[in-house]
Formats: sequence, C-alpha cells, structure tokens
Amino acid sequence: MVFTNGCFDLLHPGHVSYLRAARSLGDALVVGLNSDASIRKLKGSARPVVPEADRATVLEALESVDTVVIFDEDTPVRLLRELEPAVYVKGGDYRVEDLPEAGVAAEIGAEVKILPFESGYSTTALIEKIKSTPSVLDTSRLG
Repeated sequence: MVFTNGCFDLLHPGHVSYLRAARSLGDALVVGLNSDASIRKLKGSARPVVPEADRATVLEALESVDTVVIFDEDTPVRLLRELEPAVYVKGGDYRVEDLPEAGVAAEIGAEVKILPFESGYSTTALIEKIKSTPSVLDTSRLG
C-alpha cells in the first residue's frame, strides 16, 4: 500500500499527475485528506475553497486513488501508524528531513519517496488568479 496526504483544495493537473505517479509505486493508494478544520489551522480562515466532502468525492473519482481518509490533525502521523503503508509519498516541494512524519515512517518501515514537483500548478496561484480576474467574479452579466 502507498500512502500520501494533503489538502487537495482546487484539484489541478499537478495533483492528478502526482497521484498517478504515487499509485504506480504500489498496489493501492490511500490518500489522507486534511479536514476543513485542519486546513483552516494550516492555511488560514479563507481556506479551504472546496469543502472536505466534495474534495473527497473528486479524489475518489480518480482512477489512481483507491481510498480517501479525512483527518483532523496537522500531520498524518496517526494515519501512518494505523495504516502502516509500505511507501509514504510526498511531493517535491518537501524534503524528507523537513517532514514531521518521516520518523514515524521509519518506525513502521515505510519507504519515504519524494516525487518530482510539477511546476506551473498551484492552488494558491489559482486562487490569486481568480481573485485578480474581475470578469470571473462579475455576476452582473448573468442577468
């Protein structure tokens, strides 16, 4: 089993590629999904944009994702201990030595893999683009 985690708020092609690559590392991919409360603690009160149930539905619809588990904590340490995956995957914007859960992965014998970051995709950048594009927010044309 392969395990990864994240917010996956405004799912974009970078996420899809990442999850496809993560799934290729094993027989099943379990995604730990940060809850709405967890995201607010990590990213501020304006996030998430998409509620946790909707994010889980979209993730579960992806062919590469076998199961989604929503968690409330800041890190997936509890899930790693419960699931004991063979492989724990994070994106290239992380380094193993900076992951608070890397020690737990070592304890349970999970290999930690950092997948290359696919540049050009960012939820934060998407949100900023939407906010700075007045025509997207202008509903007066809708009648």
